[in-house]
Amino acid sequence: MTAVARPRILVVGAGFAGVECVRRLERRLSPTEAEITLVTPSSFQLYLPLLPQVAAGVLTPQSIAVSLRRSRRHRTHIVPGGVVGVDTRAKVCVVRKISGELTPRAYDHLVLAPGSVTRSFDIPGLAEHARGMKTLAEAAHLRDHVIAQLDLADACEDEAERAARLCFVVVGGGYAGTETAACLQRLTHHAVRRYPRLDPRQIRWHLVDIAPTLMPELGEALGRSALEVLGRRGIEVSLGVSVAKAGPDEVTLTDGRVLRSRTLIWTAGVAASPLIATLEADTDRGRLVVAPDLTVPGLPGVLALGDAAAVPDLAAGADGAVCPPTAQHAQRQGRTAADNLIATLRHQALRPYRHKDLGLVVDLGGRDGVSRPLGIELRGLPAQAVARGYHWAALRTNVARTRVATNWLLNAVAGDDFVRTGFQAWRPPTLREFEHTDAYLTPEQVRAHTAPLRTGLT
Repeated sequence: MTAVARPRILVVGAGFAGVECVRRLERRLSPTEAEITLVTPSSFQLYLPLLPQVAAGVLTPQSIAVSLRRSRRHRTHIVPGGVVGVDTRAKVCVVRKISGELTPRAYDHLVLAPGSVTRSFDIPGLAEHARGMKTLAEAAHLRDHVIAQLDLADACEDEAERAARLCFVVVGGGYAGTETAACLQRLTHHAVRRYPRLDPRQIRWHLVDIAPTLMPELGEALGRSALEVLGRRGIEVSLGVSVAKAGPDEVTLTDGRVLRSRTLIWTAGVAASPLIATLEADTDRGRLVVAPDLTVPGLPGVLALGDAAAVPDLAAGADGAVCPPTAQHAQRQGRTAADNLIATLRHQALRPYRHKDLGLVVDLGGRDGVSRPLGIELRGLPAQAVARGYHWAALRTNVARTRVATNWLLNAVAGDDFVRTGFQAWRPPTLREFEHTDAYLTPEQVRAHTAPLRTGLT
């Protein structure tokens, strides 16, 4: 007698959605019920909401990178790489390993949680000169870059060049961009005291966004409160404005202003992973269309969730509403996806995803914050306490919580440090290189790689 092969579950992505799905599968499935594989470039889960604090040096990079191999329940096979194409007919994913090797990997059940990439536009010079805030490497690199600008400005004799090095432009008035501008402004404000040749009034921070209000996700009142905090710190906020073009030492805005700057930080939203385009399936604003139970219509055995999926928001009570790309939805979708996979294996009914949004929290550094948990508007220290408490509780392991709490305490007692760690390369990496957005295959290339496995399917 031959042994019955275990169903192969392939999970793509180690963000909030993918990791939560894998953890629940490991807890609720016996080893004999399924073989679980996770494809991810790095064997850690990144807690994205705290990236601005890494860039500001409040937290160390390791404190928000939670290892996937620490759990004693760990039995998932982790493949170090990224899925760059999917052939749903052959039930095969094409994986580009971190070595660059392309290899096919077959599946019986596929969970697509590849997340998102920084949303960019066809703006001249943007791809070459903008810096993102989406990966751990970008945050560490940005910290080095900002401190380097202070060092270079201090050593500079040319006033025009000094002014350009001390001018920083952040594009994106959502919570990511606002937190980035707020945290890094505090870093430069404290650091400049150690540079006797620099006048603190020379440091200029600009926050630019095409939207008419700051952080519209939080509502108009809290947006105004955040605007007041930024104004008190000297951050110049320009709303209804975007970038027309970018160069190595200047940024031209759509209202005609030219800002002499060596630093353009781009946080203007996110877009679904380019992987979604390889499936040739229906999308909604770039996100894969899915049913309320997270299955993909017309693609048997495929579930999609997280930032890359347009998951119907049943709790919103509005026709056509989809869940926003936030961590709280991604985590809970991961649990629902795991439960529905288990139900499929055990021939049980699937359940739809439903979760009422708990609100957003924004930590502006120092004693400032704006938050709206469960619809309650908070400002100042109470808002920041709620924000940090939420983030601390959301970290997956006690080790991560201990590291983050220790970093916060040390920063509160000892203040900031201004050490450049050497992550800055001689040639600044681009958004494309940090996020590998050019690594994906076309549908035709995917079929070419999976052709040997498609024999017998026609």
